[in-house]
Amino acid sequence: MEVFMSAIIGVIIVLIGYIYVKLVLQPKLLRLKLQNQGIRGPPPCSILLGNIPLITQIKSQINLPSYANSCDIQVNHDWPLMLFPHLYKWQSLYGPVFTYTTGRMQMLCVTDPNVVKDIVQYSSVDLGKPSYLSKDRGPLLGQGVISSSGSFWSYQRKLISPEFFPEKVKLEGLSGVFGLMVDATTTMLSSWEDRVSKSGGTAEIAIDEDMKSLSADIISKTAFGSSYSKGKDIFSKLRKLQKLMSKNLYVGIPFSRYMPTKTNREINRLEKEIDSMILRVVKERMGAERETDFLQKILEGARKCGEQNDVPFKMDDKSHEKLIVDNCKNIYFAGQETTAATAAWSLMLLAVHPDWQTRARAEALEACRDEIITADSLRHMKVLTMIIQETLRLYPPAVFSVRTALQDASLKDIRVPKGLDIQVPIAMLHQNPDLWGADAKEFHPERFANGIAAACKVPQAYIPFGYGARVCLGQNFAMMELKVILSLILSKFSFSISPGYQHSPAFRLVIDPEHGIKLLLSRA
Repeated sequence: MEVFMSAIIGVIIVLIGYIYVKLVLQPKLLRLKLQNQGIRGPPPCSILLGNIPLITQIKSQINLPSYANSCDIQVNHDWPLMLFPHLYKWQSLYGPVFTYTTGRMQMLCVTDPNVVKDIVQYSSVDLGKPSYLSKDRGPLLGQGVISSSGSFWSYQRKLISPEFFPEKVKLEGLSGVFGLMVDATTTMLSSWEDRVSKSGGTAEIAIDEDMKSLSADIISKTAFGSSYSKGKDIFSKLRKLQKLMSKNLYVGIPFSRYMPTKTNREINRLEKEIDSMILRVVKERMGAERETDFLQKILEGARKCGEQNDVPFKMDDKSHEKLIVDNCKNIYFAGQETTAATAAWSLMLLAVHPDWQTRARAEALEACRDEIITADSLRHMKVLTMIIQETLRLYPPAVFSVRTALQDASLKDIRVPKGLDIQVPIAMLHQNPDLWGADAKEFHPERFANGIAAACKVPQAYIPFGYGARVCLGQNFAMMELKVILSLILSKFSFSISPGYQHSPAFRLVIDPEHGIKLLLSRA
């Protein structure tokens, strides 16, 4: 009995020591290494929560502006200050590079464009993705290409990236990616035409919801091929999962994902249902005719992991299934939510800026001559490209770019210790007057007339699709999809903001309109 009790006490001591090292000692050592370089930040409020209580307090003191509606087309775009006032406050107190803590995670927040430039140009794999993406956001992202690091990430990127090459995306015809985009958008527009006719010439459309349905239709068909109807069911559940997970905006709190709360139980239930649905589609595909789409590539890659000797890691059957499931979820989330949000914000901006809507429509009608649009014609749509670039500047779908130092690294004059998480607030950079001029918070697409290099004093600070080796795989896919959707809408409809519109961007892992976006549509 004495030996048993001694063993129990020993285990408890080891456990306490481990918790102390993880929750207290490691974050403290990281802060000390930064303080020795002159990098400061607010002291943690508590061991478990870090600066989260202070963040909540700062947010509660913000007086929300009275956002404009359609009676005043000057919609306020200064939403980053409303959603992330703590970052602006700490930037003013501690400088453009500062540190703070969420839970046990020590963040290095970088708003200095020159340091960001160094991060963007950093080519080493020593900067990977933080572990919270695959843990706290695990039900949504898992260990897919978005959230993984090292050799596992390199293999997945090599596997998936060819499907997003420009020549693949531009493939026309009914079965090509471009053809599927046009077909899905045309089908949606036909339903809009019916609604406009039945409403006497003008119909109110919930643009944000229709854009989500459309982008889900497009990515389902391109990713699932003949199984796209099942893909739409998966999308529906993924959207519910995203909404639940967006309620927890602060990551890094120890064991928070495992607390038996109602939200966590619902997240776990949805995760199991989604994983099961994806695996059912996979099993059906294995017994069907071979199709050349994303899902087939993932299936082939999972098979090679077990069969080839040159793959840098080995996986069992369960790992194979997880590789497939996680990358399907990554493609769904990145391919649907981000594109849908950008399309909706673009249409809102065009609705409150009729002069730019007129210019874009003239260009779209020229490109859609004889109601036929081609991938080549989109390349010449300069006005629409500027509008999309400006929308991505004002409303980037990813608000933050995050990296973790897998090894000690050097950025500009900063020595970044292993284990430190680096946060680049994209929205703050995109509205920095020192980079973009006095009109940085205004909608002004003309700034991109001569390209990104001429629009921004530090072009590397414009990063709506991320940067470096981890730049968004679907960048070409997303730009093509946005051009197809917007050009076809402009060629058929004119639109304005519904009188009931309330402009209130909300952070739900991506930037969404909190109260939706409703437009009044009529035939152009």
